[in-house]
Amino acid sequence: MATTTPAHPVDEVPPIRQLAAFGLQHVLAMYAGAVAVPLIVGGAMRLPPADLAYLITADLLVCGIATLIQCVGVWRFGVRLPIMQGCTFAAVSPMVLIGTEGGGLPAIYGSVIVAGLAIMLLAPVFGRLLRFFPPLVTGTVILIIGLSLLPVAGNWAAGGVGAKDFGEPRNLALAAFVLLVVLGVQRFAPVFLSRIAVLIGIVVGLAVAVPLGFTDFGGVRDADWVGISTPFHFGAPTFHVSAIVSMLVVALVTMTETTGDLIAVGEMTDRKVESRSLADGLRADGFSTVLGGVFNTFPYTAYAQNVGLVGMTRVRSRWVVAAAGGILVLLGLLPKLGAVVAAIPAPVLGGAGLVMFGTVAASGLRTLTQVDFKGNHNLTIVAVSVAVGMLPVGVPTVYAKFPDWFQTVMNSGISAGCLTAIVLNLLFNHLPARSGSAAAEAGGPPGGNVPEGVEKPREEAV
Repeated sequence: MATTTPAHPVDEVPPIRQLAAFGLQHVLAMYAGAVAVPLIVGGAMRLPPADLAYLITADLLVCGIATLIQCVGVWRFGVRLPIMQGCTFAAVSPMVLIGTEGGGLPAIYGSVIVAGLAIMLLAPVFGRLLRFFPPLVTGTVILIIGLSLLPVAGNWAAGGVGAKDFGEPRNLALAAFVLLVVLGVQRFAPVFLSRIAVLIGIVVGLAVAVPLGFTDFGGVRDADWVGISTPFHFGAPTFHVSAIVSMLVVALVTMTETTGDLIAVGEMTDRKVESRSLADGLRADGFSTVLGGVFNTFPYTAYAQNVGLVGMTRVRSRWVVAAAGGILVLLGLLPKLGAVVAAIPAPVLGGAGLVMFGTVAASGLRTLTQVDFKGNHNLTIVAVSVAVGMLPVGVPTVYAKFPDWFQTVMNSGISAGCLTAIVLNLLFNHLPARSGSAAAEAGGPPGGNVPEGVEKPREEAV
């Protein structure tokens, strides 16, 4: 009798009710970040409330389309892994500068379209760089991703940046309550419920927050029932050299961050990202960014928030995240539903975010256990990379006196730490070491070849 090979967990399609629950959980995990970019850019440009609402619905719509392309895949577009797409924060400062001083929204969208096309062209080049991401580098990058996200969860738990009651004990108490609910469900609930522990924690937290006065549903009443984003709503794009150059720098940063996120999800789902699939994922990023410029929104990248959710719930199906993409499309077409989700208090999201983002950091530590730290400089590589990656997170103004292009690259802890890890790995493990140098005395092979434990897991080396 012929036997059928079981589908990989990434390709399994859960029942409809599980798809909906798991997908909604992913949407709630990334929603606050997704709407933050249009709010910040639109607010800095002093757009009227109607235009701000339009930016948000357009963003949600393209977020959903971009997620579907990345998860489902169309030809050579999409990595076909559980990856959520959202607007990148790396582009916020350049876009605010372009929007306020360099031509307004049409100039932003012109530079975004060019950046998206550049990402699509550079995707195969980045795909060939995958050999420079051994477990030493990938583990370090995943660790930095998790650590750099923790302050986001902390700000949510305290009430959200700019909130009048930021840091009030009641906010932190609500976040702690949600965290306890998530942990309790994970520990004591049946398997299915434990996998939607974050969703349950948010729902229970919202149920407690409503009578305590944490929520404001005024935005739901004011929102329209139906909203459709049309191409070039704010006018035909214009192309300014200075705006395009700054957005191309952003494109390089987002490609670096997306590479780290794709590798992290590949590790968590036991489907390693190869050069070709990495190029497919980056190509989908570029296409989504072009769509963003056409449909009145911004550059797109993989969202690290949801990487933590994949690791925490151990739900590896890409179709779950595709369902989340479908929900985002629905929210983008029905602004009133989007306003309901937006009414969830920041402390509720903060309680759930602490465990999700901590899971990303823990996954990085797990990858680093595959690395040999004896008789080499690998510990130094990890230490310096984490330090450089966390510097802009702990001291946000540390590079304030540097040129804009430098700030764009280094103000992202993920890109700064990733670049540092790659360069140090090349320096210590690939370049030939001089005889009598510390590297040579550490026991490295002649010619500076990489120790086996660096390039591949210990079990494979043995």
